[in-house]
Amino acid sequence: MGMFSFIKEAGEKLFGIGKAKAAEAASATATGPTPEQVADMNRTAGDAIARYIDTMGLKVDGLAVQYDGASETVTVSGIAPDQQTREKVVLCCGNVASVARVNDLMTVASPEAESQMYTVVKGDNLSKISKQFYGTPNKYMQIFEANKPMLSHPDKIYPGQVLRIPPQ
Repeated sequence: MGMFSFIKEAGEKLFGIGKAKAAEAASATATGPTPEQVADMNRTAGDAIARYIDTMGLKVDGLAVQYDGASETVTVSGIAPDQQTREKVVLCCGNVASVARVNDLMTVASPEAESQMYTVVKGDNLSKISKQFYGTPNKYMQIFEANKPMLSHPDKIYPGQVLRIPPQ
């Protein structure tokens, strides 16, 4: 699939949780982080994204997630069982705060047609997006189902979030 762009300010807040992390980040910024600290922070961020993918129930053989804080890029690799899982993993990686790009190096065991990706803007809802892509607002549940488990309710989307729009 290649390289995808995301809005880095939007998405799940997986990095820097808690006062200890904030103090650690402030200390590292004041003195300038060592290369070892940078590598450790990148590894921790990559591990957090991999755990997030796992909590979504997305299984990828040989899943590897790397985060580069300097370029705000996640590189993900492994073998997804199908195109839908591959696309959901890319969205899990990209819909995380502080991630601007996802470099998708995954392969698919059973190739299928790719979905389109759509970035939610203010005022959007799934019915409006359905009308735009399918010509009818009544297929909003198809978009909702295509984005589960990342979406928990059809009305809970936010500007900057990227959604899968499966082929009709």
